[in-house]
Amino acid sequence: MRISARADYAVRAAAELAAADHDGPVRAEALARAQDIPHRFLEGILSDLRRDGLVTSHRGAGGGYRLARSADSITVADVVRAVDGPLVFVRGTRPSDLEFQGPAAPLLHVWVALRANVRAVLEAVSLADLVDGTLPDDIRALTQGESAWANS
Repeated sequence: MRISARADYAVRAAAELAAADHDGPVRAEALARAQDIPHRFLEGILSDLRRDGLVTSHRGAGGGYRLARSADSITVADVVRAVDGPLVFVRGTRPSDLEFQGPAAPLLHVWVALRANVRAVLEAVSLADLVDGTLPDDIRALTQGESAWANS
């Protein structure tokens, strides 16, 4: 499974906004510099986040971007969906809408389980969790088993 550059950049920029929440609006240039994101690419991402109601923009000398809601009410899943759409697609189709035949029929359950688990992880982590460095215990526990999976 791959996380797009667009989703990665969006989550990183949103985390920067969450960290600066009490400092006022943050200019796109500052976000791009802080996270080493191409500025033009970031502008499109911020537009998607604004369209989805996750950030607001303010014009003028003190303008920039800020979160539209509190960081603890915006999940990583919200940000990824805003820029990439649904979290898991198989050939452009939601797993629950697929149908396989013969020996591949059980594969449907694998794709549905994958989608459910991706959602469970990304919906459990808020921007506030990222900024505070306090991931939920069940998410942190999953990372402890990562080395075992990587070696198999």
